[in-house]
Amino acid sequence: MALPSGGCYPAVWLELQLSGPPGPIGALGSSRHGPDGMNEGQGERVIRVMVVDDEALVRSGFQLILGASEDIDVVATASGGEAVETVRRVRPDVVLLDIRMPDVDGLTVLRELRTMPDPPVVAMLTTFDADEYILTALHSGAAGFLLKDTEPEQLAPLVRTLAAGGVVLSPKASRTLLHSHSGTGTAVDEEAARVRLLTARERDVLVLVAEGLSNADIGARIHLGAGTVKDHVSAILTKLRVASRVQAALLAQRAGLLDERLRSEVGG
Repeated sequence: MALPSGGCYPAVWLELQLSGPPGPIGALGSSRHGPDGMNEGQGERVIRVMVVDDEALVRSGFQLILGASEDIDVVATASGGEAVETVRRVRPDVVLLDIRMPDVDGLTVLRELRTMPDPPVVAMLTTFDADEYILTALHSGAAGFLLKDTEPEQLAPLVRTLAAGGVVLSPKASRTLLHSHSGTGTAVDEEAARVRLLTARERDVLVLVAEGLSNADIGARIHLGAGTVKDHVSAILTKLRVASRVQAALLAQRAGLLDERLRSEVGG
């Protein structure tokens, strides 16, 4: 879709590759909506999206692009100062939130949104691929970063990934996150020790989480109900002492679980 020149529009995002062959754009983990079937591959329900940015042109551009998709409805746009109250009023599934706004910065809005019951999935919007706030936002509960200056046709697939519980990061953001967790040999040993606390079934689930599968897809792969998978994921996060699926996936990679899986498949 052609857009007016001079504006900032959505970015192409690549999967945060942990190991193995390339996967689909944007996906890592699942799923706020997965157990309820929200957009789990079939798009049965319309995804309610809200765009928060201090520039009207950016808000209009995102609304125009996303409005062309039948399974996405932009239910509101707002500036930073209006964001929290508007989210409470319209209850979006996904919020695209500018990280740098003059009235209220995006990190402040993100923290307020995360205190809500059943908060929306939030991805931060930025003009900078190596924004210094990447780690702060991810630790505060953001599901990823979207640049404003790449191909518009990539935005709808990425919103679908976010609604399904995936994480979207640019290549530079991915490297920043991986480097921040690289740690010392002692730290890696401690992480490996935590992995050994998992049962065999939990290790299987963790590997599939790291491969980007939703709860429903994990259940189908290993013949478990989505609710049972959700319980396993909760136990995994507790035992690994991590706050999110993306952190669990990174820990699985550093502990060598994905390499073990690859060697097992090749040997088999």
